[in-house]
Amino acid sequence: MSSAEAVNPPSDLPRVTVTREAAEYAMKKRAEIGQPKAALRIGVKGGGCAGLTYVTDFTEEPPRERDLVYDFHGLTVYVDQKSLKYIEGSVLEFQNTLMYQGFKFKNPLEDSTCGCGHTFSVKKGLKTV
Repeated sequence: MSSAEAVNPPSDLPRVTVTREAAEYAMKKRAEIGQPKAALRIGVKGGGCAGLTYVTDFTEEPPRERDLVYDFHGLTVYVDQKSLKYIEGSVLEFQNTLMYQGFKFKNPLEDSTCGCGHTFSVKKGLKTV
């Protein structure tokens, strides 16, 4: 399986991507919390000061029936299909600055973000959860 090959049917190109640095960071973090084989679940939920909040969570559970399942650089990633409406085309990156170390979504559907950087609103024409 290539570094970003979907476990879904071959016609399904990744609808979100994870950089090598973000995958390496995730694999390090899951080992630190004692879940070295856990998958990374990414998505969104309603809430926060801008309307939507990014969600990243480790899980040792199998994917849910409607999840898309990808392998990025050795990291299994589950994406909730309902979240795709808000994050399709996004790239999950690793950011390491003086103020923050962790995941950062580069989302082409974002209209604005809150100062915290974890909540966002979508461009007009898209309905939120």
